[in-house]
Order: sequence, then C-alpha cells, then structure tokens
Amino acid sequence: MTLLDAKQYDPTVGRRRRNIIATVVVVILVLVWLGWMYRNWPEERVVDQFFAALQNSDFEKAYGIWMHDPNWKQHPEKYSQYPFNDFYRDWGPGGEWGKIKSYKVYGSTSPRGGGSGVIVEVIINDRAEHDRLWVQKSDKTLTFSPF
Repeated sequence: MTLLDAKQYDPTVGRRRRNIIATVVVVILVLVWLGWMYRNWPEERVVDQFFAALQNSDFEKAYGIWMHDPNWKQHPEKYSQYPFNDFYRDWGPGGEWGKIKSYKVYGSTSPRGGGSGVIVEVIINDRAEHDRLWVQKSDKTLTFSPF
C-alpha cells in the first residue's frame, strides 16, 4: 500500500470520538456536582424524619430518632443524660418552638476541618429564626448544634 492508495479520510470517526469524550466528561462533571450537592442527604433525611414525627405529635418516635434508638423504652436508663421528660420539655408544645405546624430543611453544612458531624438548618413554623441541629455522621444521633 502506497501513499496514493491510502484510505479516504472519514471525518465522522473523529467527530464520533470527540462527541463520546465530551459526553463522558459532562456525565462525570454532573455526577461530581450531584455528589457534592447531596453529600449530607442522609443527615438531612434524619432531621426531616425527626421533624415529621414532631409535627405529628409523636414525641416518643421523635425521641427515638433523636437518640437513634427506636427501642429506647426498653432501656431508658441508657439515656439518663437527656431523658425523655427533658426532651418533651424542649420539643413539646410548651418548648421554645411551640407546636411544630410546619418545617423545612433549609440546608446543611460540615464544620471547617471536617468534623464528625453535620449541621442541619431548619425553618420551623415559618419563623425568621432558624434552628440548627447537629447530626453525628457515625450513628445519626441528633443534638443541639454547638455553633
């Protein structure tokens, strides 16, 4: 085969390769962006379940979510640092937020330097002041935000 016998140049092969590479790059960028946007989704979901239980006045279920132990009634002595009565005083109808009629998980952030948890911000009863809860990444327990 000589130079004069070479195959005719086909621009569709190059175009197809360029389109495949561009598609792969775009898909990877979209997946990275989605991963970044939803990196705290499990923690936000726990807070959403917690406030849904409060909104339904199911304080015992909410306490189980707070402690990440749905069977907390079988061993309440394990939670003597924040017993159910204190929890009810804080989150019940007489608490700081009153009866939870509406809520919206506003967003979440990790503290600088990583940390072992996530701060989830919640709008409660359409108030201007937002509540912030700390969700431990390892076991999904809730507590009041230290920040």
